[in-house]
Parts: sequence; structure tokens; C-alpha cells
Amino acid sequence: MSMVPPLSIETKKDIIRRNWMLEPVDEVPFLIEIGPFHGAFKRYYESDAEELNWNVEYHRQRELVYDYGFPNIKPNMGINIVASAFGCQFTPNDEADPWVTPLIPEENVEDVYKLTIPDPVHTPIYQRAWERLEYFQTHSNMPLRLVNVPSPLVTASLIWDYTSFIEATMIYPKEVHVLLEKVTEATILYIKEQLKRIRNLYTMGHEMWHIPPDLGVRISDDTAALLSPDLYREFGVRYNSMISRAFGGIVVHSCGDVQHVVAPMMETEGLRGLDFTIPQTSNWEAIRDAAAGKTALCLRHYYWDHGKDAKVDLVEYTKRIVDFFGRKGLFIQTGTPTAEEAVTLGQALHRLLEN
Repeated sequence: MSMVPPLSIETKKDIIRRNWMLEPVDEVPFLIEIGPFHGAFKRYYESDAEELNWNVEYHRQRELVYDYGFPNIKPNMGINIVASAFGCQFTPNDEADPWVTPLIPEENVEDVYKLTIPDPVHTPIYQRAWERLEYFQTHSNMPLRLVNVPSPLVTASLIWDYTSFIEATMIYPKEVHVLLEKVTEATILYIKEQLKRIRNLYTMGHEMWHIPPDLGVRISDDTAALLSPDLYREFGVRYNSMISRAFGGIVVHSCGDVQHVVAPMMETEGLRGLDFTIPQTSNWEAIRDAAAGKTALCLRHYYWDHGKDAKVDLVEYTKRIVDFFGRKGLFIQTGTPTAEEAVTLGQALHRLLEN
């Protein structure tokens, strides 16, 4: 089998931009990531050199993979970063992003009024992030993603004890709004400070898809799946729209079964796209009917999303996605255990996804 020659970075950027804008493209853009989840594990969190070496090696493995990614650095600090800037204690570990101790238990909801918006320059955890950015920019020519960008809901659910926070959206809505207003302002300041410091930007988010700066910012909104449509309108759409206004658009990611919040997500001001882990949603019709062809859809399915022992044909599963949702504005993101499998998959997906 002859190998399809790689696309230039500029060609990839052009196709990706047109796809975000729902314009016709010659191929559904797709990404293939390699290996298991790479989080802000203790080893990498505490060593800029280790994290940079991981990124360099990762993109060396991807050199022969045909897809719509290109070399970049993910300056990973964990999804907890804004919550920790407010004062949440955090613990780097070897299993996931740093574990977080919440500041507000249910018995002290009044503490939301005492919280102050963290200084985007001098708050210690932000200073650590800025040091990391500068290290990467000094020691590599690869462009940078943003440091992790949590949604206001995600940050608030880390500051306020998680289960209590979900209940509080119904029991203490006033205090939840106070917290979300502060968190949203802090998140906007945090993103703006990054944009001042990053000299060569890969994407307006912390994940792999290229998002040009003029299209807005990507946020991770994983708390969304736990809220009712009306609660998500009140506590999700409202504050995500504030972020969207600050950056000229927004792409909203959520893990989990999001079928019931897709319609309110579509009400987000300046929405550019929705990013879902599609095997986790049981009702694809809800996503298709609310969003397909109306906003970009980034639908991802890594090999581990199908279950530890599942034998899923990633090409066939991708074909199901394309047949069901259509090609307009569709992005596919998948992943394989090894680079060799990624090379093979890239060629197969090209044959499937080109027009």
C-alpha cells in the first residue's frame, strides 16, 4: 500500500479553519493521538524538562501519521489551575491531574462572598505556569497550546465540594451565581495573561485541535452532563457566553452523556463548536438534531473509550459517525495504542474521509 503524502501545515490550517466555519472541505479533518492518556502527572508536573521531552518524543512518533495535527507543546498544569489560584490545595499524583481539596463545604456557603479574584500575574500557581511557558519557549521552537482552560462550572465545582455544588445549584442559587461571576472574571483574566506571554500559539485551547485566535477559545465543561437543561442554561450558558464575548467565540467540550444539554449549549453566544466524547452519549439523535450542520462538531473516540477489552474497529466506528452526523463541520479525533497502528489508521481514515 502506497503512503499518502503529508499535507503542509498551512494546508491543514486552511482546511481546519474552513471546517470551523462550516464551509465545504475536500476531507473531513481528523486527528490520531498515540498511547494512553497523558495528564499532569507528578513526574511531568514537577519538571519542565520531563514534560518538554515527552512532547518532543510524542511528535517524533507522529511524524509518519497522516492527519490534521502538527507538532506542538501542551503546557499541562491540570484542570484545577484556576481553582488552585483561588486557594484550593492541590496534590500532584501519578494517576491524574492534581487532586484538589475544595474550599467551600455545604455548611459554609457564605464563604463564597470572601473569595477574591486571583491576580493573573503574581498568584503562585500562575507564576509557576508562566515559568513553564517561558521554559518551553526558550528550549523549543514548537508552538504552544494554552495552559488548561476549565469552564466556570468546572472550576466552581472544584472550589465548592463537588456533590454539594451540584445540589447548591438548586438550593443556594444566589451563592452559586456569586461564585460563578468571580470564577468567570478570573478565567478571562487568566486566558488573557497567557495570550500576552505565548509568542507562538498553536491553538486557543489545551487540546490537540488547531483553533485560530480569531475564532474564540476552547473550554472544558465536564460538569455539564450532570445538570438539567434549565440548570445548564442558568449556570453554564450564561457564563460561557461571557467568556465567548471576551474572546470572539467559544468551543465547548464536555465528557459524559450530554444528550440532555446539547440544545441549551447551542444557545451559547458566539458558539463555534461542540466537542464530545461520543461513545459516552447514548442518544446520538439529540446531538444530531440540535447541532449537526449548525455548529462544528468535534466527536472523539479513543481506543480506551470503547472499554478495556473491547475490540472496536476504529475505521468502522468513524464511518458510523460520519454516516450519522454528516460531513458539514465535522471533526474526528481518535487514538491508538502505538505509533505503528496510528500510521495504518491514518491511511485508512484518509480513504474513508476524503470526498
